[in-house]
Amino acid sequence: MGNIVAIVGRPNVGKSTLFNRLTQTRQAIVDEEAGTTRDRQYGKVDWNGREFSLIDTGGWVVNSEDVFEEEINKQVQIAIEEAELILLVVDIMNGLTDLDSEVGKRLRISNKQVIVVANKADNFRLHNYAAEFYSLGLGDPVCISAINGSCTGDLLDNILSALPEKKAEDWNEELPRIAIIGRPNAGKSSLINSFIGEERHIVTEIAGTTRDSIYTEYDKFGLHFYLVDTAGIRKKGKVNEDLEYYSVIRSIRAIENSDVCILMLDGTRGIESQDINIFSIVQKNKKGLVVCVNKWDLVEDKSQRAIAYYESTIRERLAPFSDIHILFISATTKQRIFKVLETAKIVYENRKRRIPTPKLNEIMLPIIENTPPPAWKGKYIKIKYVTQLPTAIIPTFVFFCNLPQWVKEPYKRFLENQLRENWELKGTPIQVFIREK
Repeated sequence: MGNIVAIVGRPNVGKSTLFNRLTQTRQAIVDEEAGTTRDRQYGKVDWNGREFSLIDTGGWVVNSEDVFEEEINKQVQIAIEEAELILLVVDIMNGLTDLDSEVGKRLRISNKQVIVVANKADNFRLHNYAAEFYSLGLGDPVCISAINGSCTGDLLDNILSALPEKKAEDWNEELPRIAIIGRPNAGKSSLINSFIGEERHIVTEIAGTTRDSIYTEYDKFGLHFYLVDTAGIRKKGKVNEDLEYYSVIRSIRAIENSDVCILMLDGTRGIESQDINIFSIVQKNKKGLVVCVNKWDLVEDKSQRAIAYYESTIRERLAPFSDIHILFISATTKQRIFKVLETAKIVYENRKRRIPTPKLNEIMLPIIENTPPPAWKGKYIKIKYVTQLPTAIIPTFVFFCNLPQWVKEPYKRFLENQLRENWELKGTPIQVFIREK
């Protein structure tokens, strides 16, 4: 898991400019008016081969009438609780203000690692003015200019040396990592408790109880892997409760760090647009997928017809990637929960599947001969040879032909469907490339 670094400080000291500089984006809105940044911005920073997550909080104002500013204070408090390292940004042109001292006091009490960043030091003469920030009692100030980027490399070096390195030894790279994802209250923690047979996670009815991604090594009944439980993912608009903002980051991060995702749907509510959003994050990251319809014990109509209708609705909403396992389970009554793990293991094996080239050509070339790609302006497209790339993280196939640029998307989908029909690739995305022979 990456480290979280938060940027805090009073309004207008250049926090958003610094955020944009370090993440090399222009996500945060930069404006002269105090309080422009109401929300936390989230981005990734990559420096010297190491990566961390950066959060830009709103400006901090104490004892103010503005309701927003009270909200901003709350956000900063959350940043203090959640981040491994805090960057306190101050303005070298304005010098030390009472507000800076107030923020500094709160940060000293928090016992968190803090780097004081003296911003707007646009030339080296101004560096001398940084001395007064020693009175914050938070160590050496680092002078930078977020606008022109001077000394930001030194700041990044300081950040990396303050962050703990990832420990590799307690992590077994060989084991599959299975993430359990879904909207809040879909029953993710209950499912893990049923697997493990102990109340390891706090299971309550409050959405957002699980704040962090928790890794649990599972070694029972001949199955051995890591289970990742994540905080539920909420719609961006709903992420008003502060903790959930971090839950969303962590859920996305857990999807990034997994091999197979178990997407939990609430059987009593059906598939909703938020489930589709989560599915699209899984798809973007090219992860294996198992869909579990939970709370099946609470659904009244359990007839075959109802199940078939439910399945076809889910496949329709997830199209074109509809070659997936759909299981109807109940985490509380433990109905079919072992099947979930077995299926996840099958999907993991499908992701790793290697098909020998002779076998691929023996089966695929006759199919292509019977249903060749449509001719283009009187030119015939001939596919001569197919092979699987050995290095890819998901099954990736290359078809060699004379006019690759005229093979369109529908035909690629046809090839993908033929591959799926002839080999066990259910639940894993696959890639099809057309190249010139």
